[in-house]
Amino acid sequence: MLDESRIVAAIAEVELKATAEVRVHVEKRCSKDVMDRAAEVFANLHMHQTRYRNGTLIYIAYEDHKFAILGDAGINAKVPMDFWNKELEILAKYFKKAAFTEGICKTIETIGNELQQHFPFESGDTNELSNDISYGDQ
Repeated sequence: MLDESRIVAAIAEVELKATAEVRVHVEKRCSKDVMDRAAEVFANLHMHQTRYRNGTLIYIAYEDHKFAILGDAGINAKVPMDFWNKELEILAKYFKKAAFTEGICKTIETIGNELQQHFPFESGDTNELSNDISYGDQ
């Protein structure tokens, strides 16, 4: 279904340009409001524990055809109000074509371009969160 190595490489590329942290979480089902579930996963992955509160989660429940993107407070204070909706539109466009890996990678790239403006890479920056895709069994 997903080319994990391409997605992890896209995340690593963003994190070479910005101090931001990006995670992708995939599970089968989402039995509740997708934003509520994304917020739970965000908390479970400790994404709020970054120095600049600049973590982004791309959440996908593939069997239910649900997905969400959640950014931490530091990002939300800087990006335009419609930013996440535009990113969701990119993801939806690719998902409708069953181009899942491409859609995730493109979304990571466009998020990274925005975050680079607000959270440019700093010398000595460390990777605060894993770049690996996390999986749930919901």
